[in-house]
Amino acid sequence: MSTVRRETKETTITCTVTKGSGVAQVATGHAFLDHMLVAFARYSGLDLAVQATGDLPHHLIEDVALCLGAAVAAELPPTCARYADRVIPMDDALVQCAVDLGGRPYYRGRLPSRMWTHFLRSFSDAAKATVHVRVLRGFDRHHIVEASVKALALCVRDAFVDTGAVFSTKGAVALEVTP
Repeated sequence: MSTVRRETKETTITCTVTKGSGVAQVATGHAFLDHMLVAFARYSGLDLAVQATGDLPHHLIEDVALCLGAAVAAELPPTCARYADRVIPMDDALVQCAVDLGGRPYYRGRLPSRMWTHFLRSFSDAAKATVHVRVLRGFDRHHIVEASVKALALCVRDAFVDTGAVFSTKGAVALEVTP
């Protein structure tokens, strides 16, 4: 279990991620964010508890993504599969996502909502993950965003699979940060 707490003048967030069965307990005061977090938990197979308050939707969504990404990174098995990709259809939307949970943050992709593009980028940065998202088709913003979150979550599920070996030509990589 990994818990990340973030408190600023703008937001107060507690996010806990546990390897589990995809159960979510979320309360952010933002209905669509709650919907996406429940979907992320369900499709990633990770149990998720999020309590969050914020002054503006932008600050709330961004800071929740930062906490979620950091908590996911903290739960990553050292001998995980690391890589994954998925294509998700959802009504009119068709979205492809590919991830590398190997410790190098990079995000590439554009959704029809700048806020949700920012959510994915913030998640990628905090998870230290490479995340590529391509919207292949779609016109309904809700469907495109939801398909993107579900694709990311399924990639996380697949990348979390413990293979029993370090999946890198570099061997185990250690990074220690001392404040």
